[in-house]
Amino acid sequence: MLKPFALALVLLAGPAQGPLVVGQAACSEAQSVAGLCGRATSSGESVEVSAEEIYGGDSGSSNAEASGEHVPVPTMPLEPTNPRPCDTPDGWCERPEAPAEPVEAGFPDVTLADLVSFRPATPELTGEPAGFGVVGMPANFVAAASEQVIPGVLLGYPVTVRFTPTAFVFSYGDGTSARSPSGGVTWERAGVGQFTPTDTSHAYRERGTYLSGVTVEYAASVDFGTGWRAVDGVVTAASTAYPVEVVEVRTALVDRTCDEDPAGPGCG
Repeated sequence: MLKPFALALVLLAGPAQGPLVVGQAACSEAQSVAGLCGRATSSGESVEVSAEEIYGGDSGSSNAEASGEHVPVPTMPLEPTNPRPCDTPDGWCERPEAPAEPVEAGFPDVTLADLVSFRPATPELTGEPAGFGVVGMPANFVAAASEQVIPGVLLGYPVTVRFTPTAFVFSYGDGTSARSPSGGVTWERAGVGQFTPTDTSHAYRERGTYLSGVTVEYAASVDFGTGWRAVDGVVTAASTAYPVEVVEVRTALVDRTCDEDPAGPGCG
């Protein structure tokens, strides 16, 4: 707050001899802006000196100064519209502290339980030969699952959830299973002949109908617009049952083919 004050100096000299001129040191630009340059007038018997105080305090401030107590040096904050005072070397101005860097709004930690409304699609399972197998010979299984990106709202925030397949667990229906990092490939794509063992094939020991299936494990991650954040654990999705009819094949030497002898062994 600006507070004017006045100080009267009584001349102890002799009779007035004309107006008295009071000299003063050069006033800097900062002091002038701050109102720290004194103004003096004389009536011939006394001199009145006035100035303005720009720092806070009450009427007791001048009393404290007169008594020898410490009085803070007046300062002038740097204003955006008046940056020049702080360019002067008098040290009577202070620059405001730089504003704090904006802090990115935090988002809650996400667990698998929070993703209950986001589910990956059901994987598909097929086999070779299609729908059947031969006792003692490899039946090839191929699962299809891919990365999935699902937008939505999570814990009150817009979010994108991503599911990436990391493992395939095949269940062959006879009490055995196998784990693979991929869903397997067809014999044709692998460039091999039928009944060639693969990483996902299985040989049944007995005839019968078996309900096979595959469970895909997915790694989950979320993006609230600030980048992907991994979620601990895995999300699983299971295929529907894929029935496999396993038959037994026997060979025998015959005189004629089934076309020639439809009633022959193994024909009909």
